[in-house]
Amino acid sequence: MTAANDPIEYAPHGRRRGGKGGGSAFAVLAWLVALSCLLPMVAVALAAAFGGTETIRHLAETVLPGYSLTTLALVAMVALGTFAIGTGAAWLVTMTRFPGVRFLEVALVLPLAFPAYVLAYAYTHILDHPGIVQASLRAVTGWGARDYWFPEIRSTGGAAAMLVLVLYPYVYLLARAAFMQQSAGAFLAARALGKNSWQAFWLVSLPMARPAIASGVLLAVMETIADFGTVSYFGVQTFATGIYTSWFSLGDRGGAAQLALCLLGFALTLAVVERATRGRAKYHHAGKHHSQMAPAELGGIKAAAAVFFCAVPVVLGFLLPVAVLFAMSFDSEQNLFSRRYIDFTANSITLAAAAAVLTVAAAVCLGFYQRLRPGRVSAAAAYFARLGYAVPGGVIAVGLIVPFAAFDNALDAWMRETFGIRTGLLVTGSIWLLVAAYGVRFMAAALGAYEGGQATMHSNMDAAARSLGQGPMGMLRRVHLPILTPSLLTALLIVFVDVMKELPATLIMRPFNFDTLAVQAHRLAADERLEGAAVPSLVIMAVGLLPVILICRQVGRRR
Repeated sequence: MTAANDPIEYAPHGRRRGGKGGGSAFAVLAWLVALSCLLPMVAVALAAAFGGTETIRHLAETVLPGYSLTTLALVAMVALGTFAIGTGAAWLVTMTRFPGVRFLEVALVLPLAFPAYVLAYAYTHILDHPGIVQASLRAVTGWGARDYWFPEIRSTGGAAAMLVLVLYPYVYLLARAAFMQQSAGAFLAARALGKNSWQAFWLVSLPMARPAIASGVLLAVMETIADFGTVSYFGVQTFATGIYTSWFSLGDRGGAAQLALCLLGFALTLAVVERATRGRAKYHHAGKHHSQMAPAELGGIKAAAAVFFCAVPVVLGFLLPVAVLFAMSFDSEQNLFSRRYIDFTANSITLAAAAAVLTVAAAVCLGFYQRLRPGRVSAAAAYFARLGYAVPGGVIAVGLIVPFAAFDNALDAWMRETFGIRTGLLVTGSIWLLVAAYGVRFMAAALGAYEGGQATMHSNMDAAARSLGQGPMGMLRRVHLPILTPSLLTALLIVFVDVMKELPATLIMRPFNFDTLAVQAHRLAADERLEGAAVPSLVIMAVGLLPVILICRQVGRRR
């Protein structure tokens, strides 16, 4: 017999077939996508293995301990900061009522529109020694440059602060959803046992929301170890900056591959450890009745404290940077409508659009393959495809350039020897290899959005389509894609914006004389031309607002 939720396939004339039959083309396509996503990690491992031990010994004696300690310190600060702000804000807007809560529950998502390196440019402009804050302080007090102490923005702590301000919405969104789904039963039972609200939150609500919070913190940590723009601008030496320095400044590809392998291992270890610590614990509500908890009304000092706690991340993470960037742009002497900026914008949109379409198409193949043939094989393909999100863009860039550069060189040598023709670099340095890197990096985001929509479709719809004579392709084209259009559009938008913001892979793999808005912003900031960097940064932020607005609308509808 067939289980109620198992996929059922029907032949055109009603002859019933098992769910394992058909869909061979999707199986081939899905595994091609999965193996393509796995290729950079395998290539990095092989390049590091054949790079010799001399390089890694030299790195271990010189920069590797510093890279490790700085990366760990950055990860610890970002994890703690995003947990505190994201979880605290989520609890306050979900479980309490205070003035402005409806506005703040939406506004808390807005910093997600900023790349961290854009925030770094804005805060350096106002907090650095010649910035408005220190200049005003010296003007008011009459102090000299060495008469006072001021926190250094260009530091590990400064980089962590920038990352916390743009990454806490990951924790906030997931924690808020988890708190909204919790039943009041366990919380009220804790209160009945003599616990106050804070103790009940810490002992009951927080542990029940642990998987969601841990997932949000893990996303923030993955983005932290992948960050290049912020740490490179602040002069913070991490694995991400080390990979770029080894590749370009030192010309040591073996060293870059070995550093990339270290970073890859660190990223995957974090994911495995989080999953292992969760173990077999269950976090769902075990009762038969699910009752929503009535929000507590706050007043007086408590209400003011709640407003302050929720408003500060919005002001520091969105409102202040937007105001600063707009003020900077007026003195930038950068013409957004000049031929150069039109080219930068066109290049960014071209890469983002191509990557979004191809990545979502690949995600559809993977998701539909899982629908047709559920089991360990299809689950393994989806798992391999998702690994790219745990891998920084610099690692993916190294993992793709190494094998394709070897292929290009081998092909060129063979063509010269056989036909006397030089082929040069056909794949390496091309737009399509860069698009492939984006696809590997953001496949998990596209697949997650598509699978979220697909999960809402009952398997009986597949059976009905098969009974009407539709094969797998017809079922996908006539049933799944029309129904899942909102999920597909969401996936397209997410990948599009992520590609617009991606910096390390673009810096390493872009073709010659093919610059994007992110590259232009990085170049101007590296030359200390922060006013000029404000113009492309504002465009990147404006594009990033698109998915954030959609997310905010969903947040508002859940009220």
